[in-house]
Amino acid sequence: MGLQEACDSHPFGDRFGWTPRHRVATLEAIQTTLNEASTIVVVGAAIKKEALDQPFDAGTVFVAADGAVGACLGRVDVACVVTDLDGEPHLSNAVGQGIPFVVHAHGDNDEAWKRCLSKWATTGGVRLVLTHQTDEAIEGMHNPGGFTDGDRAACFLSWLGVPDDKIRWAGFATDRVGPWSGTTHAERKLAKLSWMARVLSLIDPGWAKRCIDDD
Repeated sequence: MGLQEACDSHPFGDRFGWTPRHRVATLEAIQTTLNEASTIVVVGAAIKKEALDQPFDAGTVFVAADGAVGACLGRVDVACVVTDLDGEPHLSNAVGQGIPFVVHAHGDNDEAWKRCLSKWATTGGVRLVLTHQTDEAIEGMHNPGGFTDGDRAACFLSWLGVPDDKIRWAGFATDRVGPWSGTTHAERKLAKLSWMARVLSLIDPGWAKRCIDDD
């Protein structure tokens, strides 16, 4: 059973917001929040907490890439977390604050999503949007594109029609593994970050000029 089937058939799916109609409503709510925002800051794994302590204009919302949500909690308002579920314990902390997750399912995270669904079921659930990256259409899931959680967040915003000039970037270093990354192999992660930069440049050529930190 895949992630989408597990959510669709969960006995408490209605209560937890996991059914197809609830996931549609969650996606619509995220899109409304992003459309109404004056600025959207995408937060990556290299973020430094002090970068989020600066004053932001009213109407600024934040989209966190996986474990980077840990730097955001208690500092800024997070519209959603884009994740493949390796950002613990920060993801569980975000669940406790009712932040919706855009969860990516792939071949290497079956155990992660099973573990997370089981854990979330004991704490009242979390609002979900489900994504994949196959060449097939899967009912109840979406394929915005991307490679790592950081550029998947960028692809998600682009897919929703968010204009590039509305987006700012924080914590998107490409020369080191950020402190908010999940458990990872450093050399492999650096190669992935190189691909992340390529994806970002394809969908938003001016992204690096709109970074709000030193990374």
